[in-house]
Amino acid sequence: MAMFMDVHHGMKGITAEQLQEAHAADLAVQGSEGVDFQRAWADPASGDVFCLSEAPSADAVQRVHERAGHAPNEIHAVPHSV
Repeated sequence: MAMFMDVHHGMKGITAEQLQEAHAADLAVQGSEGVDFQRAWADPASGDVFCLSEAPSADAVQRVHERAGHAPNEIHAVPHSV
């Protein structure tokens, strides 16, 4: 499977608790699309949230986030990592 980094904009002021709730919502539905959300980061000052996942496609990542209630603004393939 491929790795993806998706980005959500407009979440200025997000708290650690809100990030955890959003991540938990993704985890609750990820299995239906074969996605494995591995980690999420948030910058409350800018309002940007970043999610790293392993998934069969960017479309699968999009569908999971939409079902969890927070569609990403961008999804990027991560062809190389260390």
